[in-house]
Amino acid sequence: MSHTHTHTHTATNGPSIEVLHGESIKLLRTLQSETVDALITDPPYCSGTSSATGRTADPVVKYAQNGNACGRPSFEGDAKDQRSFTRWCADWLGECRRIVKPGGYALVFIDWRMLPAMTDAIQGADWIWRGVAAWNKGAGARAPHKGYFRHQCEFIVWATKGPCAKRLDAGPFPGCYSFSTKQSDKHHLTGKPTPLMQELVKVVPVGGTVLDPFAGSGTTLVAAQLEGRSAIGIEREEANILITKKRLAAI
Repeated sequence: MSHTHTHTHTATNGPSIEVLHGESIKLLRTLQSETVDALITDPPYCSGTSSATGRTADPVVKYAQNGNACGRPSFEGDAKDQRSFTRWCADWLGECRRIVKPGGYALVFIDWRMLPAMTDAIQGADWIWRGVAAWNKGAGARAPHKGYFRHQCEFIVWATKGPCAKRLDAGPFPGCYSFSTKQSDKHHLTGKPTPLMQELVKVVPVGGTVLDPFAGSGTTLVAAQLEGRSAIGIEREEANILITKKRLAAI
């Protein structure tokens, strides 16, 4: 697969945004150790269903309401079972730990089905698991029938590389974030709200660097640029690379 390197600078000596096109683990291995301040990412969950048949379905079937993707591209890599998912996550989380500076953060999105696997993978990659924050999507979240609790939260597993430093510049950070998803701000089947990502990148000091090895439609990168942070994003799907470039150029 070809690699596309794009640098966008908002100002002289200001934050830079770099987009890398290719496989995440392969490209992570090319990045220098201890050069970024935080891993903030939304990887494929390999979830969305409780059956093997459903798990291997196209993400449009699993994640788009009524199967309508609204023109958003599908993506690969979302069909692993839980054991494969845990092993795969431990691999890329280990590479990211090498790249993050001592004391840096990992913030990784996941849903309730794969939450145990992700916390195992975080610890297997030698991050220090610190807890779980919630993203409350709102009461519009679907439920199969009236007997169910709504699955209106997704989760952010957070960890640090070594001790968690006492901060003077920021924090404590919220344990729950409430942001609804607006269709005009959703560029990916599983995209997160830009205002949510703007809040999360604030764990990085102003002028610091965020790493997102599953950049999708570039929301983490857009949030970083808006908040004065640099970012490195990796994305495999070419359609998403084009969307990301368009979004960054519009800022």
